[in-house]
Amino acid sequence: MFAPSALPGAAKPVYYTLRVAVAMCFIGHGAFGIITKAVWCNYFAVFGIDAVTAYKLMPLVGTVDILMGISMLVYPTRAIALWLVIWGLFTASLRPASGEPFAEMIERAGNYGAPLALLLLCGMQAKFKTWFTFIQPPGNVAFNIKSTVGICLRVAAFLLLSGHGWLNLLHKKTLIGQYTGLGFQQANTVATVAGITEIVAAILILIRPSRGLLFAFLIWKIGTELLYPNHLLFEWVERGGSYGTLLALWFICAPAITAQNKAGQAVLKPVG
Repeated sequence: MFAPSALPGAAKPVYYTLRVAVAMCFIGHGAFGIITKAVWCNYFAVFGIDAVTAYKLMPLVGTVDILMGISMLVYPTRAIALWLVIWGLFTASLRPASGEPFAEMIERAGNYGAPLALLLLCGMQAKFKTWFTFIQPPGNVAFNIKSTVGICLRVAAFLLLSGHGWLNLLHKKTLIGQYTGLGFQQANTVATVAGITEIVAAILILIRPSRGLLFAFLIWKIGTELLYPNHLLFEWVERGGSYGTLLALWFICAPAITAQNKAGQAVLKPVG
């Protein structure tokens, strides 16, 4: 047995950030099903489903996504979080399966990384009934960038930034269109520089994340996701998992939390 460590509220910012991030991701994703985004036909086609049927199924899939997202705001459970990890990974994998670059899958690491980090933060309980009870932020926990939660967030941040950087290096059409729309004459060169920068930042965050770097790329992601010409709001909201991953990791790297963790670990002494 161990005496509880005194870490008042250390996990709360990460907990609430991840809850909101997961909700944004799946509400935004579900909205595309409601409005029947044409590119989704490619993903249904992976299973041999024709376009007519795909358009009929999209609103159903979208509605489920939205309900799952809302549930993470109203009554989050481990069961729903686990489902969103599986569903987020599955839907991301449909992109390369339908012929898109593999970078499209890893660039969406926030979609499955954020709910996985939330599960790890709140504990993977063995009892069946605990998977359907309201998950609370852990009160007595010591975590940092080297903890399971920290590693999960670092890997997710690495994937989403390196994936986006890779797409820049591939000169993805929509990204080139964004840079051109901003007035850049050499859009391909801008994409190449942006891609290299993102990949270098991703490696640095994986190895040794710093708050300054995380904050800079949090602003970068929030800003660049506002550049989509169509369905601007939905595109921005859907990337909530990306923002939440970076922000949660930023919280973990906070000096105050680091100091609390050291103090908490110091009082973890055997009793009884």
